[in-house]
Amino acid sequence: MRGIGPFLKDAWRLTRPYFLTSEERWAARGLLAAIVAMNLTLVGLSVVLSFWHREFYNSLQEKDWKAFLQLLFLYRRTPIGLLPGFCEVAVVYIGLYVYSVYLNQLLQIRWRRWLTRKFLNEWMSDRAYYHISLTADPAAIGTDNPDQRVAEDLRDFTDNTLSLSLGLLSNLVSLFSFVGILWSLSGSVTLLGITIPGYMVWVALGYAAIGTWLTHLVGRPLSILSFRQQRVEADFRYALVRVRENMENIALYHGEEEEGVNLRERFSAVIVNWRQIMTRTKLLNTLTGTYDQVAGIFPIVVAAPRYFAGSMQLGGLVQTAGAFGQVQGSMSWFVASYGQLAVWRAIVERLATFHRAILKAQAETHGGFDPATSTDGNLRLSDVTMTLPDGTKLLEGADLLLTPGHSVVVTGRSGAGKTTLFRTLAGIWPFGSGEVRIPPRSFFVPQRPYVPLGTLRHVITYPNPVGSFSPEEMAQVLRDVGLGQFCDRLDHDDNWPVRLSMGEQQRLGFARALLAKPDWIFLDEATASVDPEAEEELYQALKHRLPDATLVSIAHRPSVAAFHDKRLSLSRQVGKTGTLVTSDVVPEPAGD
Repeated sequence: MRGIGPFLKDAWRLTRPYFLTSEERWAARGLLAAIVAMNLTLVGLSVVLSFWHREFYNSLQEKDWKAFLQLLFLYRRTPIGLLPGFCEVAVVYIGLYVYSVYLNQLLQIRWRRWLTRKFLNEWMSDRAYYHISLTADPAAIGTDNPDQRVAEDLRDFTDNTLSLSLGLLSNLVSLFSFVGILWSLSGSVTLLGITIPGYMVWVALGYAAIGTWLTHLVGRPLSILSFRQQRVEADFRYALVRVRENMENIALYHGEEEEGVNLRERFSAVIVNWRQIMTRTKLLNTLTGTYDQVAGIFPIVVAAPRYFAGSMQLGGLVQTAGAFGQVQGSMSWFVASYGQLAVWRAIVERLATFHRAILKAQAETHGGFDPATSTDGNLRLSDVTMTLPDGTKLLEGADLLLTPGHSVVVTGRSGAGKTTLFRTLAGIWPFGSGEVRIPPRSFFVPQRPYVPLGTLRHVITYPNPVGSFSPEEMAQVLRDVGLGQFCDRLDHDDNWPVRLSMGEQQRLGFARALLAKPDWIFLDEATASVDPEAEEELYQALKHRLPDATLVSIAHRPSVAAFHDKRLSLSRQVGKTGTLVTSDVVPEPAGD
């Protein structure tokens, strides 16, 4: 964990935009001002109740029935002024408390909504989410479990930030409000010939200082442990999600035992870290529990000599104890909030590192390659150097020109960089340099098409809106790609990533291409999971339904070349830079 200065700067950077520059800033400031006003009014009512308690206990000591009733239900004139009855104060106090909590929750959810939109927009823009996955450091600091950071950390950040900041403000105001009361009530004491005025204020200060120092000494490791706990919890949850998403593959491999070992190991990390938190929390609770228990009786013990000497009445003793408790409690805010502060610091660290990772990914996106839409309809690479995230060069200074109407099959050995070339042609690969000009109306079909959650209609039309195509069009393309059995299930909401086999998912990729009707179709091993007959049917469907589309296919199977005019070979030896060689496709000789 970093020092307190950088941490507070990170907390301010996360907080500032919503209240100072966002489109909701005036509503946010208004809500915050109302909450602060209510909290300060509650502190003021606590001051009123302090004097009310003095008069109430004095009426009990003096057996003054009239004063007792007045202080309960009406009002009573006292030397310090008019005191309202307890019922009136209680009604106002309860109302203010209820609405301060309500407005606090309203501000919290509005702030969380704004932050969530901001983080999601930044994470999704410029494909930062994708580039982060490519550049994650080995320890994954700042990039692990982005789902948790957006869903949970933002929720906890808004909650803890409001709770701690308002708590600190209320305690500061309470301190200044009650320190004068305690000063006037405590009188003075003479020690070693030195008269100390307002001695109970100094006692409260010393008591709080000792408690704060001991609490920090004992609780300091909690911040690191809380940070780690959030990470191991998210890792365990992610492992469970992976099992759910890959149930069939695990079953086919009979990998239940291995998955069980992995899950138990990840959960063991949760348990080990939690036990460390338990041990540290036990020590901290022992300290704070002792501190709170002693604080309850300590002021009465200190003030008792004056009471027994007749210098103050019972009400004065009660008010002194209450004022001491308020002053000591305000000074001990750090002690009482240490656990929450530790969690809040861990949350700020996680959000700040995640945000820095997003900004770094966006910066890398705007450097290196110069991807843009082609103005002449050709696909062009000019002086392109293509590297891996670790700096290994796959291509250097490569030039390539592909023209419409001439389909190309890209071949090469595994590991040569064909898929990386596919990503470069798509304009999403961030590592390298050079000019990439992509034809308009291009469509990319990866080896494993993304299958979103929702109805089959949504799955087929992705990423276009559901209403972009008619049911007849969708049914037709399903039949064209060999998925006709699903025509009557367009509105079924199922777990399609699991329900559809890998071969069916690849057929789905071709269906999307047929719906999109692009001018260029780029396919990366798009038929690797279907049989040769199905492969031929899928390519024939593209040729028949989209005769003017130019195909660029990355493939290992020689049979794919038959559907293309030219061959682009990516040749690269291990540890060396590759080369691109273009040639015509030579038809295979017909069999006897």
